[in-house]
Amino acid sequence: MSAKVRLGCSGWAYPSWRPGFYPPKTPVKKLLTAYAGRLNAVEVNYTFRALPSPAVLAGWLDQTPPQFHFAFKAPQRITHQRRLRNSGEVLGVLAAALQPVGAAGRLGPVLFQLPPNFRADAELLDAFLAEAAPFGLQTAWEFRDASWFSEQTFAVLAARGAVLCAAESDALRSPDLPLVPSVRVFRLRRSSYLPAELTALAQHFTALARDGADVYAFFMHEEAPDGPLRASEVLAQIPLELRG
Repeated sequence: MSAKVRLGCSGWAYPSWRPGFYPPKTPVKKLLTAYAGRLNAVEVNYTFRALPSPAVLAGWLDQTPPQFHFAFKAPQRITHQRRLRNSGEVLGVLAAALQPVGAAGRLGPVLFQLPPNFRADAELLDAFLAEAAPFGLQTAWEFRDASWFSEQTFAVLAARGAVLCAAESDALRSPDLPLVPSVRVFRLRRSSYLPAELTALAQHFTALARDGADVYAFFMHEEAPDGPLRASEVLAQIPLELRG
């Protein structure tokens, strides 16, 4: 199967996206179906606080087409409370919870977003990734303290097959590095993007996919429909054969 570009936002359940993104009369229960009619992936922030039940996941899978992918944010219990320590049991629960999506072939990377006050500790990161390896999750890492952006960190991620998330906001930008050449993850959080910048993103993602990388890119959600509209604009510029 050839590499694909998958674009979306970090959530979909925003009635305020009507009528800018969703049709005006779209019922709340149909928002995911409407979302999946225009975009081909979503990052689920819900899992930061609670894990979805099998019934909820089955409903999400039923409401979306077979090529639609779900990425999930790792629980705060791992990243913010335990701060990567003694997390084997929680990782096992997370992997088991996401198993139905993986079995359907529709599971994207799991995002581990560290808190801004979490400074670099490459040995801890390596130990955590070793603990996580048996669960078979593709992990992606968003560091929000610049101390992590070092050769030591990058070497640990590359050796463990973990993705460095290329995240950008108005305050901080992560390096865009192919530590795992087969998977690239982008979180696009700036408050504004010019049309030329969206075109440049489409060209970049297309080139990555043509080189064999599955690309996952997620714009900010928020109450205004700017994020999904930007994602739709970028996806429209991706060649059809590269869309998931």
